[in-house]
Amino acid sequence: MNSLDRMLLRLTDAYSKETNSNVGKVLALAAEQIDDLRVAVSKTGTWRDIDEAEGAALDAIGYNVQQWRGQANDDIYRMLIKSKVARNRSDGSVNTIIEVLAITLDVEYDQIQVRGLWDDTVDPEPAAIFVDVPAAPLNEIGFSITQFGRLVNRIVAAGVRASVLFQGTFQFSSITNESEFDDNKGFADLEQTQGGQLGEVYDPADDPDLPL
Repeated sequence: MNSLDRMLLRLTDAYSKETNSNVGKVLALAAEQIDDLRVAVSKTGTWRDIDEAEGAALDAIGYNVQQWRGQANDDIYRMLIKSKVARNRSDGSVNTIIEVLAITLDVEYDQIQVRGLWDDTVDPEPAAIFVDVPAAPLNEIGFSITQFGRLVNRIVAAGVRASVLFQGTFQFSSITNESEFDDNKGFADLEQTQGGQLGEVYDPADDPDLPL
Protein backbone atom coordinates (compact mmCIF):
# COMPACT_ATOMS: atom_id res chain seq x y z
CA MET A 1 0.00 0.00 0.00
CA ASN A 2 1.48 3.35 -1.05
CA SER A 3 1.38 6.59 0.95
CA LEU A 4 -1.67 7.98 -0.89
CA ASP A 5 -3.74 4.89 -0.19
CA ARG A 6 -2.81 5.02 3.49
CA MET A 7 -3.78 8.72 3.68
CA LEU A 8 -7.14 8.16 2.03
CA LEU A 9 -7.83 5.19 4.30
CA ARG A 10 -7.42 7.44 7.36
CA LEU A 11 -9.94 10.02 6.14
CA THR A 12 -13.31 10.17 7.85
CA ASP A 13 -16.34 9.10 5.85
CA ALA A 14 -17.30 12.77 5.49
CA TYR A 15 -14.73 13.03 2.66
CA SER A 16 -14.47 11.23 -0.63
CA LYS A 17 -11.77 8.58 -0.57
CA GLU A 18 -11.37 8.39 -4.34
CA THR A 19 -7.92 9.19 -5.71
CA ASN A 20 -9.40 11.47 -8.41
CA SER A 21 -11.40 13.56 -5.94
CA ASN A 22 -10.25 17.04 -4.92
CA VAL A 23 -9.09 15.77 -1.53
CA GLY A 24 -7.33 12.84 -3.22
CA LYS A 25 -5.51 15.16 -5.60
CA VAL A 26 -4.28 17.39 -2.75
CA LEU A 27 -3.10 14.41 -0.72
CA ALA A 28 -1.39 12.96 -3.80
CA LEU A 29 1.00 15.94 -3.85
CA ALA A 30 2.24 15.17 -0.34
CA ALA A 31 2.14 11.39 -0.89
CA GLU A 32 4.44 11.65 -3.91
CA GLN A 33 7.06 13.47 -1.84
CA ILE A 34 6.74 10.97 1.00
CA ASP A 35 7.19 8.03 -1.39
CA ASP A 36 10.29 9.66 -2.88
CA LEU A 37 11.73 10.08 0.62
CA ARG A 38 11.00 6.44 1.43
CA VAL A 39 12.88 5.33 -1.69
CA ALA A 40 15.83 7.58 -0.83
CA VAL A 41 16.00 6.33 2.77
CA SER A 42 15.76 2.71 1.61
CA LYS A 43 18.52 3.23 -0.95
CA THR A 44 20.71 4.94 1.66
CA GLY A 45 20.30 1.96 3.97
CA THR A 46 21.04 -0.50 1.17
CA TRP A 47 24.18 1.36 0.08
CA ARG A 48 25.67 1.01 3.54
CA ASP A 49 26.24 -2.63 2.50
CA ILE A 50 29.62 -3.17 0.79
CA ASP A 51 28.04 -5.53 -1.74
CA GLU A 52 25.39 -2.99 -2.75
CA ALA A 53 27.20 0.37 -2.50
CA GLU A 54 28.52 2.07 -5.62
CA GLY A 55 30.64 5.10 -6.47
CA ALA A 56 30.89 7.74 -3.75
CA ALA A 57 28.93 5.59 -1.29
CA LEU A 58 31.54 2.85 -1.66
CA ASP A 59 34.31 5.44 -1.27
CA ALA A 60 32.81 6.45 2.08
CA ILE A 61 32.90 2.83 3.29
CA GLY A 62 36.52 2.55 2.16
CA TYR A 63 37.41 5.77 3.98
CA ASN A 64 36.04 4.35 7.23
CA VAL A 65 38.55 1.48 7.09
CA GLN A 66 41.34 3.58 5.50
CA GLN A 67 41.32 1.65 2.22
CA TRP A 68 41.74 3.97 -0.77
CA ARG A 69 40.27 3.24 -4.20
CA GLY A 70 43.08 4.40 -6.50
CA GLN A 71 42.12 3.42 -10.06
CA ALA A 72 40.07 0.37 -9.00
CA ASN A 73 36.53 -0.10 -10.28
CA ASP A 74 33.68 -0.85 -7.85
CA ASP A 75 34.05 -4.67 -8.05
CA ILE A 76 37.77 -4.62 -7.31
CA TYR A 77 37.35 -1.92 -4.66
CA ARG A 78 34.81 -4.10 -2.81
CA MET A 79 37.41 -6.87 -2.71
CA LEU A 80 40.04 -4.46 -1.36
CA ILE A 81 37.69 -3.15 1.35
CA LYS A 82 36.70 -6.66 2.46
CA SER A 83 40.36 -7.62 2.55
CA LYS A 84 41.27 -4.55 4.61
CA VAL A 85 38.50 -5.23 7.14
CA ALA A 86 39.63 -8.85 7.47
CA ARG A 87 43.32 -7.87 7.63
CA ASN A 88 42.59 -5.51 10.49
CA ARG A 89 41.49 -8.57 12.49
CA SER A 90 44.20 -10.92 11.24
CA ASP A 91 46.69 -12.51 13.64
CA GLY A 92 48.79 -14.08 10.86
CA SER A 93 47.78 -17.67 11.65
CA VAL A 94 47.00 -20.16 8.87
CA ASN A 95 43.31 -20.29 9.81
CA THR A 96 43.07 -16.50 9.73
CA ILE A 97 44.79 -16.35 6.33
CA ILE A 98 42.24 -18.82 4.97
CA GLU A 99 39.38 -16.82 6.50
CA VAL A 100 40.66 -13.50 5.10
CA LEU A 101 41.15 -14.88 1.58
CA ALA A 102 37.77 -16.64 1.59
CA ILE A 103 36.06 -13.38 2.60
CA THR A 104 38.05 -11.40 0.03
CA LEU A 105 37.23 -13.77 -2.84
CA ASP A 106 33.72 -14.57 -1.57
CA VAL A 107 34.34 -18.33 -1.72
CA GLU A 108 34.02 -21.23 0.72
CA TYR A 109 36.86 -21.87 3.16
CA ASP A 110 37.63 -25.28 1.63
CA GLN A 111 38.56 -23.59 -1.66
CA ILE A 112 41.58 -21.98 0.00
CA GLN A 113 44.60 -24.15 0.78
CA VAL A 114 47.65 -22.97 2.76
CA ARG A 115 50.79 -25.09 3.12
CA GLY A 116 53.90 -24.23 5.10
CA LEU A 117 57.17 -24.61 3.19
CA TRP A 118 59.29 -25.11 6.31
CA ASP A 119 58.67 -28.88 6.13
CA ASP A 120 59.08 -29.17 2.35
CA THR A 121 61.08 -32.29 1.55
CA VAL A 122 62.75 -30.80 -1.54
CA ASP A 123 63.52 -27.17 -0.72
CA PRO A 124 62.43 -26.25 2.82
CA GLU A 125 62.17 -22.56 3.71
CA PRO A 126 61.64 -21.49 7.33
CA ALA A 127 59.43 -18.42 6.77
CA ALA A 128 57.39 -19.17 3.67
CA ILE A 129 53.98 -20.54 2.75
CA PHE A 130 52.28 -21.71 -0.43
CA VAL A 131 48.71 -20.51 -0.96
CA ASP A 132 46.29 -22.21 -3.37
CA VAL A 133 43.24 -20.14 -4.45
CA PRO A 134 40.68 -20.35 -7.30
CA ALA A 135 41.39 -18.03 -10.21
CA ALA A 136 37.78 -17.70 -11.40
CA PRO A 137 36.67 -14.96 -8.93
CA LEU A 138 39.65 -12.80 -9.91
CA ASN A 139 39.02 -13.28 -13.62
CA GLU A 140 35.36 -12.31 -13.21
CA ILE A 141 36.16 -8.86 -11.81
CA GLY A 142 39.43 -8.25 -13.66
CA PHE A 143 41.74 -8.33 -10.62
CA SER A 144 45.29 -9.04 -11.80
CA ILE A 145 47.36 -11.98 -10.57
CA THR A 146 50.21 -9.68 -9.51
CA GLN A 147 47.93 -7.36 -7.54
CA PHE A 148 46.32 -10.25 -5.68
CA GLY A 149 49.72 -11.84 -4.99
CA ARG A 150 50.86 -8.60 -3.39
CA LEU A 151 47.64 -8.51 -1.38
CA VAL A 152 48.25 -12.02 -0.02
CA ASN A 153 51.76 -11.02 1.07
CA ARG A 154 50.28 -8.17 3.10
CA ILE A 155 47.91 -10.57 4.87
CA VAL A 156 50.59 -12.96 6.12
CA ALA A 157 52.80 -12.18 9.11
CA ALA A 158 55.72 -9.80 8.63
CA GLY A 159 58.79 -11.53 7.23
CA VAL A 160 56.82 -14.46 5.78
CA ARG A 161 56.94 -14.97 2.01
CA ALA A 162 53.77 -16.22 0.32
CA SER A 163 53.77 -17.83 -3.12
CA VAL A 164 50.31 -18.14 -4.66
CA LEU A 165 48.92 -20.78 -7.02
CA PHE A 166 45.83 -19.68 -8.91
CA GLN A 167 43.83 -22.79 -9.70
CA GLY A 168 42.80 -23.24 -13.32
CA THR A 169 40.20 -25.71 -14.54
CA PHE A 170 42.10 -27.35 -17.44
CA GLN A 171 42.63 -31.07 -16.91
CA PHE A 172 44.11 -33.93 -18.90
CA SER A 173 41.88 -36.79 -19.93
CA SER A 174 41.58 -39.45 -17.23
CA ILE A 175 41.24 -42.17 -19.89
CA THR A 176 44.47 -43.34 -21.53
CA ASN A 177 44.62 -42.73 -25.30
CA GLU A 178 41.05 -41.40 -25.37
CA SER A 179 39.57 -37.93 -25.49
CA GLU A 180 37.12 -36.59 -22.94
CA PHE A 181 34.89 -33.58 -23.39
CA ASP A 182 33.99 -31.07 -20.69
CA ASP A 183 32.91 -27.44 -21.10
CA ASN A 184 34.80 -26.32 -17.99
CA LYS A 185 37.94 -28.48 -18.17
CA GLY A 186 38.98 -28.25 -21.82
CA PHE A 187 39.04 -25.95 -24.82
CA ALA A 188 35.82 -24.34 -25.97
CA ASP A 189 34.69 -25.08 -29.52
CA LEU A 190 33.63 -22.37 -31.98
CA GLU A 191 30.02 -22.44 -30.75
CA GLN A 192 30.84 -22.21 -27.04
CA THR A 193 31.53 -19.10 -25.03
CA GLN A 194 32.99 -20.93 -22.05
CA GLY A 195 35.90 -23.29 -21.61
CA GLY A 196 38.66 -24.18 -19.21
CA GLN A 197 40.76 -21.57 -17.45
CA LEU A 198 44.54 -21.52 -17.21
CA GLY A 199 46.16 -21.38 -13.79
CA GLU A 200 49.15 -19.25 -12.81
CA VAL A 201 51.71 -18.93 -10.03
CA TYR A 202 52.73 -15.72 -8.25
CA ASP A 203 56.20 -15.71 -6.68
CA PRO A 204 57.09 -12.55 -4.71
CA ALA A 205 60.76 -13.15 -5.48
CA ASP A 206 59.98 -12.29 -9.11
CA ASP A 207 58.04 -9.14 -8.20
CA PRO A 208 60.38 -6.42 -6.87
CA ASP A 209 58.80 -3.75 -4.71
CA LEU A 210 58.97 -0.72 -7.00
CA PRO A 211 57.92 2.84 -6.00
CA LEU A 212 54.83 2.82 -8.23
